[in-house]
Amino acid sequence: MRKVVAGMQMSIDGMIDGPTGYADWVDSWSDTFDLLPEIDACVLGGGMYSGYEQYWSAIKADPRSPLELTGNLPTSEEIEYADFALNTPHYVLSNTLDGARWANTTVLRDAGDVEVLRRKPGKTIYVVGGAQTVSGLLDRGTIDELRLTIHPLVVGEGKALFATVAQRHRLQLSDAKSRPDGTVSLIYSVGK
Repeated sequence: MRKVVAGMQMSIDGMIDGPTGYADWVDSWSDTFDLLPEIDACVLGGGMYSGYEQYWSAIKADPRSPLELTGNLPTSEEIEYADFALNTPHYVLSNTLDGARWANTTVLRDAGDVEVLRRKPGKTIYVVGGAQTVSGLLDRGTIDELRLTIHPLVVGEGKALFATVAQRHRLQLSDAKSRPDGTVSLIYSVGK
């Protein structure tokens, strides 16, 4: 069975979005890009798909221009991920989307479809978000590993990553690294 890894960036108080609906404290989305050689499929929620597709398509279209959302130039890792995103199959969990603009994108209607995908031959499946998708797959026992980048910021108001988790989950710390900017990268194995 394929491994399923979820990677998320969050504030120290567990928020993945601030009050404006965006994590304006994240300077670069290259949190788990060291995983790219291991991944051959990505899963994300329908609520996140539009912004995700626009963000990475903008980088691919013009990697030398500041991004509209952040005002920052894309990092070299983000440029690499944009290539990866446009060439890697993506699966969007949604009951409302009729289709997707990216050619390599399939809409899934049920989280159980991720289990079907998991049983097919292939490499690691990367769950890129959002919060409800990560929480739902965690509750189903589908996620094997959580990779969290914790930013040294208390947001106070916003969208909590685990707000919709319905049950307790035991995690085993596999790795922890601090960075000069104060962020901490944590990798947890999820207990079954």
